Amino acid sequence: MKWIAVVIVAIALVVVAMASADGQETDYSRKGADTCLSCHDDEVTLAIFKTVHAVPSDSSGPFGHGQLQCESCHGPGDAHSGRVRRGEERPAIPHFGSGPVASLEDQNGICLECHKDDVGFGWHTGVHPSDEVACADCHVSHAPADAVMQTSTQAEVCFDCHQRQRSETMKAFSHPLLQGKMDCSGCHSAHSDEAATAFAQQTLNASCEQCHAEKRGPFLWEHAPVSEDCGLCHAPHGSNHAGMLTQRAPLLCQSCHSASGHPSIANTTDGLAADLPSQYLLGQSCMNCHSQVHGSNHPSGSKLMR
Repeated sequence: MKWIAVVIVAIALVVVAMASADGQETDYSRKGADTCLSCHDDEVTLAIFKTVHAVPSDSSGPFGHGQLQCESCHGPGDAHSGRVRRGEERPAIPHFGSGPVASLEDQNGICLECHKDDVGFGWHTGVHPSDEVACADCHVSHAPADAVMQTSTQAEVCFDCHQRQRSETMKAFSHPLLQGKMDCSGCHSAHSDEAATAFAQQTLNASCEQCHAEKRGPFLWEHAPVSEDCGLCHAPHGSNHAGMLTQRAPLLCQSCHSASGHPSIANTTDGLAADLPSQYLLGQSCMNCHSQVHGSNHPSGSKLMR
């Protein structure tokens, strides 16, 4: 049996030698997390002990029995933690350090080893990996409360990249994202395979109807744009028009409905238009009469007036 052990040791030494010849570091530090914490004892690093990542009773977690603690995620750190001669640059930690040497795919692969079920198959063809976004660009694994996982702080994380959406939420009418009462993931799925919009539901309307169920219908008399796409009339991230409309009425309505033979101009250069019916376009404009703009179930509601 001794010769078997000798062969195993010899093979291990050959593997280490080959890895060293390729310039790859395969050795882990002897003291695990204690080695790391001898230098990295700042508040940000130590915060990991307040998270699920550092639960010793979780055998599947980085700090569980038989795991490699910090190096489970950050990679082998013996060379990084070893002595460095004066003037010589300290080797970088393989993953998630300053100037990481691992590719984006490898870094994300570390996270997906444990979080594959959380992400789902859609991530691999979604917009974030296509734009070379790493898991660590959005998530902070050392934080006791990851900002992107909290309703009150998630939007600020997303707005780091989505600047146009940030400015739209600052308009006069918008969803309460900046107030911390709603998060982006209520409508969007960051891990979705839908490249254009990454909706949380299959369609835009289905996402809106999670909260606006009364607009779902079905209606006896339907307003065609409503059943087709809420975004035809509403700007979901914010608008300077009441109801988050893309345009003011009657201009919005007249983008589909002809104004011929119907009151269409509320004001002229001299004030109110001369013909009395056009005054109905003041106030709620077209909705002064056509109040059921999303649809009607009234037997006489074909004009969406009741």
